[in-house]
Amino acid sequence: MKAPGAHGGGKRAPLRHHRQNYHYSNTIMAYGCTQSELAKRSGVSPRSIQMYERRNKDINKASAESTYRISKVLGCPMEDLLEE
Repeated sequence: MKAPGAHGGGKRAPLRHHRQNYHYSNTIMAYGCTQSELAKRSGVSPRSIQMYERRNKDINKASAESTYRISKVLGCPMEDLLEE
């Protein structure tokens, strides 16, 4: 018997429904994107990508353009990248 709220069938629940459980690095991992790939595809510097993931730089203070570019590469809403 599955626990209440368990997701079955190998389907991933949309991130926006679990936003409080995700932050920037979890979002990247959930979408299977490496830091290097994300930097190349988004045009955001590899160092910034690394610093956001390590929380040495606050993703909430990133420019709207950087957040937009990262979200487009990951295919998620900008809000999924932000910390609460």
